[in-house]
Amino acid sequence: MSSQKVSGEQQEHSILSGIEAGFEFNRRNFDNPAFEWRRLFSEVLGTFLLVIVAAGGGTINAVSNGAISLSARVTAPGLMVLAVILFMGAISGAHLNPAVSIAFATRGDFPWLRVPGYIIAQLVGATLACLLLKALFGNAGMLGATEPSSGSSVWQALIMEFVLTAGLVSTILGTSSKAQNLGPISAFGVGAYIILAGLWAAPISGASMNPARSFGPDLVLWNFSNYWVYIVGPIAGALVAVGIAFILRGRGGGQSGIGAAQGKLEEIVAENSIKPDKSSETS
Repeated sequence: MSSQKVSGEQQEHSILSGIEAGFEFNRRNFDNPAFEWRRLFSEVLGTFLLVIVAAGGGTINAVSNGAISLSARVTAPGLMVLAVILFMGAISGAHLNPAVSIAFATRGDFPWLRVPGYIIAQLVGATLACLLLKALFGNAGMLGATEPSSGSSVWQALIMEFVLTAGLVSTILGTSSKAQNLGPISAFGVGAYIILAGLWAAPISGASMNPARSFGPDLVLWNFSNYWVYIVGPIAGALVAVGIAFILRGRGGGQSGIGAAQGKLEEIVAENSIKPDKSSETS
């Protein structure tokens, strides 16, 4: 009986040691300053691509006399997010959204110390996208700015952004948790949610769900009259989503949640730096 107890304790200690080692590896990986610029560049690029499509839809629609339908304008950002997560989610986690960065940090999957850098990178990417649109097409279509519709109040838009973002971040946290880790397949769930939300809610608030996406056009147009809606709504919704995740699955997203939030850049760089064994080629 005592030997079984000792064996059980040893097994438990082994499991805990493995978990601690995994967390320590991720901490060293993410704290390595040699890789930080790659992660920030990834967030700039990813957010640029998202906003050039999301804001560009409204802009191109204006200059093409309505050639792009609403369904196409809300589908394109979802497909772009899907693509970005698949091709560089492992670099930075592909947050592309300050609300997502704050949610990951609140859940404990992402260090708060890194949140300001990520948010700045996202805002820069969004601004660069809108500057390019302005250089090409002027202020056509208000550069795809997200505003409450003429038939809706700011409070209706605020509540809509709150609800939509709570659903979006719940999807992100759920598909990247230890209980339901879907890996790269989670990109399809996130992209599908963005499309679905836009299809029914874009006529009310623009279905931004992203303070960075709304920041770019507002900054370039220098019109922040309703921008607070797209800060308060998404961030509040993201925090509620963290609470929902806690109720459903408990605290934190586990090792898979940390990997999804922080990426696996050091592993990728290490793997890519391995040179082929020439001796095996000649033998």
